[in-house]
Amino acid sequence: MVNEFKLPDVGEGLTEAEIVEWHVAVGDVIKVNDPVCDIETAKSVVELPSPYAGVVQELLVEVGDEVQVGTPIIRIGDSVEASPPQAEASPPQAEKSDLQVEASPPEPEEAEGPLNLVGYGSKEDAVVRRTRSVSAQVAGTTTGNGVLAKPSARKLARDLDVDLATVTPERTDGVITTADLGRAGTETTSGTETTSGAGERREPIKGLRKQMGQAMVDSAFTLPHVTIWTTTDVTATTDLVGRLKARREFADVRVSPLLIVAKACLLAMRRTPIVNSWWDEAAQEIVFKDYVNLGIAAATPRGLQVPNVKGAERMSLAELGGAINELTDVARTGKTPPADQAGGTFTITNIGPFGIDGGAPIINPGESAILSVGAIKRQPWVVGEGDDERIEPRDVCTVALSFDHRHIDGEAGSRYLSDVGAVLSDPSTALMF
Repeated sequence: MVNEFKLPDVGEGLTEAEIVEWHVAVGDVIKVNDPVCDIETAKSVVELPSPYAGVVQELLVEVGDEVQVGTPIIRIGDSVEASPPQAEASPPQAEKSDLQVEASPPEPEEAEGPLNLVGYGSKEDAVVRRTRSVSAQVAGTTTGNGVLAKPSARKLARDLDVDLATVTPERTDGVITTADLGRAGTETTSGTETTSGAGERREPIKGLRKQMGQAMVDSAFTLPHVTIWTTTDVTATTDLVGRLKARREFADVRVSPLLIVAKACLLAMRRTPIVNSWWDEAAQEIVFKDYVNLGIAAATPRGLQVPNVKGAERMSLAELGGAINELTDVARTGKTPPADQAGGTFTITNIGPFGIDGGAPIINPGESAILSVGAIKRQPWVVGEGDDERIEPRDVCTVALSFDHRHIDGEAGSRYLSDVGAVLSDPSTALMF
């Protein structure tokens, strides 16, 4: 019996996805839940586990292909005997020296981020590769002109209009890879195929970057944005960060000023809850949220991702720090599950690490406000009052709030940002909320 695994909807109404990497090859023996491939959706890179056990008979799509949900992507036989004859057969003896290669198992890869981003089960004892002699058509794929090439290389060659017969392979088995095409005037960056020409480089707009771009356009041209900012002496916050790092409760938490900013944002919402609401245009209602799913914008090799901490308002400072660490660590791999990006109610974007003083961020769709945090810089600052007024070097930071002016007026936005700044200037202010 042969089973076809069709591209599933991994969440949030997925309609298509790009095949990023295959983890199996024809002839591999796999079990239920073994990872078969990575796909890039409009939200993230997701690992697909197999719903079937058996022998991989055929990979139906190539790396780089964009596939509609419901399209078969791989065929899996229910027994070793069901595997295709060419996986076991050797080519004629006369051609053996030219075509036959010995397949070997891939080198083990270190896991990035949490395992089983969709699905279930464990990666332990994942794919069992049978020791076998296979024709080069299995290691690569023979093109119509007899050239051996990896599927990803063939796709890139088509995109660049390159004749594979003119490309010299570096591998001893004669299989052309994308690296060979790179030496012929192309390059691959962060797993995304790019093309180079005279003085320019082109990269396809798809997947996460495409979704991010469309979301920002929709937000910028449908929400009336207003941005306000304040520059604050945050020396007390940086001092607090230093003390927290020495505490036992924070031994496993990377403590940074961002954690104190996050807590300040949550506390300030108690006085100005409308920043955590949403304008429902279809229902003509303002939806007030009793919970805070706090989004933390994170740059990844594939584009911006905004995972959010669910129920952040209920967490202690140590719990909040641990949750932010975990989300951002996974986000940097580009493999944040769609569920972790859904349902955000308020977002923080930290542009300080890039040395930027401040900015006017665009609100994420489905939310009404976003706070940007600029770089903390040592600057001369006026402290004290009256006769005690003096200039001292202090840690100074600019924070800015963009909000939906349809229902958040200037008074509410200003009060909220002022409260955030007050906590950063004097963390003991938190006792007042």
